[in-house]
Amino acid sequence: MTSRSSTYKFIRTLLSLFLLLTFFGSCVNDKTEVDKILSKKTGVDEAKNIESYLSQGGKMKGKLTAPLMYRYQDTLPRVELPNTLHVDFFDDSLAIESQLDAHFARYFETQNKVFLKDSVTVFNTKGDTLHCQELWWDQGGQKFYTDKPVRIHRPDMILIGVGLSAPQDFKTFEMYKITNSIIRMSSQDFPG
Repeated sequence: MTSRSSTYKFIRTLLSLFLLLTFFGSCVNDKTEVDKILSKKTGVDEAKNIESYLSQGGKMKGKLTAPLMYRYQDTLPRVELPNTLHVDFFDDSLAIESQLDAHFARYFETQNKVFLKDSVTVFNTKGDTLHCQELWWDQGGQKFYTDKPVRIHRPDMILIGVGLSAPQDFKTFEMYKITNSIIRMSSQDFPG
């Protein structure tokens, strides 16, 4: 019985070793397969040809259009518009009171704020136009602000400076530091 028992133990050990080697041998991953899995964006939604309406307090306040949108669902939920955007802001009678264009936007959902950058332009129906490279839009406070260089074109002057705060309708603004100004005058403004 001893030889049969030792033969059984030997076969069982050999079988266990074979199964162990087979198991570890099958866990080898192809590098390209691993790279493909790791490169996938998790928690990202993509949408094209966006048309979104903004309302506050039950009133229509704006219409946003953009060719591409990504929505990230990770530790910091956000929406990115990487390929330009345009927003029409409406007054209470739904007439356009100001417009905004930018090449990039990032909306922070939990803060209700939008970071705009690259060729940001905001203009109103009075003919005032703001140009800057970075601008924050606080949707809750309905205002724009930046601490970066800005240029404002008005019908009668051009103001160049650093930093700005303005309501969403852009009817007024406060520039923090004016570095240059150009006043436009016609020949009618001079006597004689």
